[in-house]
This record gives sequence, C-alpha cells and structure tokens, in this order.
Amino acid sequence: MKCAEEYMRLYAVTDRAWVGGQTLYQQVESALKGGVTCVQLREKELDEEAFLKEAFELHDLCKKYNVPFFINDNVDIAIRCHAEGIHVGQEDMAAAQVRQRVGDEMMIGVSVHSVEEALEAVRHGADCLGVGAAFSTHTKADVDVLPEGMMKAICDAVDIPVVAIGGIHKENLLRLKGTGVNGVALVSAIFGAEDIEAECRELKALAEQL
Repeated sequence: MKCAEEYMRLYAVTDRAWVGGQTLYQQVESALKGGVTCVQLREKELDEEAFLKEAFELHDLCKKYNVPFFINDNVDIAIRCHAEGIHVGQEDMAAAQVRQRVGDEMMIGVSVHSVEEALEAVRHGADCLGVGAAFSTHTKADVDVLPEGMMKAICDAVDIPVVAIGGIHKENLLRLKGTGVNGVALVSAIFGAEDIEAECRELKALAEQL
C-alpha cells in the first residue's frame, strides 16, 4: 500500500498520559472530527490482549473517517488488527524484516534522525519517514533535537513522504515551512488540548500551509 503525502498532513500519535475527562477512544474520535489525516496507536504499558482489543476498536473508528491507522512498534498487533501501517524506530526491527512479516499491503513508517538512516530505511522498503526531534520535546526525554538544516537535507534525499515529529505545536509549526516535510506528527499538542477537535482544526489549517 503506497503512502500518500496527504496521510502525513496532521498525524496524531496517541499517548495515554493525556487521558483525563475523555477515554482514549473519545479523544481519538475528537481528533478525527477535527481533521487528523492519520492515527498512530502507541502503547508501551498495556498487555498484549488489552492492546489488541484497543487496536481493533480504534481501527474500526478510523475506518469510519477513512483515515489510515498505524500501530507503533508491535508488528504482531499490526498484523492481527489488519492496520494500514506499522511504525518502527531505529532500535526496533529493521524495515526489511518488517516487510517480510507484513507483506506488500501494509505501509511501513520508520523513525530517522540523519540522511544515512533515511536512505537506509528507503532501501529497506520504508513507505514514509518520521523525522525528529524537530524541536525540544517533553514526550521523550532521551531525544536529541535535529541539527539546523537536517530536516531539509533528509527531505531532499528521499522520494517518500516525510512527517516531522517532536515538540511541534501551534506556535512553532510554521517554522518547518521550506524544509520539505509533508506534515506534522503530534502527541501532546493534540491529546493535551482542552478541546481536541477545535485544536485539530487550527493545527490542520497551519499544516496545510507547509
């Protein structure tokens, strides 16, 4: 399944840390109503059974809105819930191995931080790239911010869609203009918002300007 650039425009990555008055399901639905173009389910703490149940529920929800659904890291869950995509980091299974397991139908996203990593991911069959951290971020404490110009260098080097991630919010999103990214992947800027739907509408309008 080819990854379209528009899937990357406003890419929501879930984080249970922000679940409060709404359930994760309700938060994701609010984000979908607000116009997110892709949803990635990231679960680090749930056991396999609970993760799978949630994956099926959220995948069904995304289908209603015609938005692709990615699973973070867990290839087994991605296969079992028939997700449109799987996203892996540098420390996870290599894209070539993931491709052997998921076949040609599923999109593979890979996190990269340099031109070398980006080119290797493409060689191994990645369909899209997550590049960051774009700015300093509280979501992941151990992540380095990309050197000046690196985002553009990566986008220039590859011919697959690229989404920027890391510390992006309304105030700094347009600083990515001119880098060549196809969109932004957001965690707290979406799920930490008081009114997720309204926030996504604003973020989407900004992302369209990239």
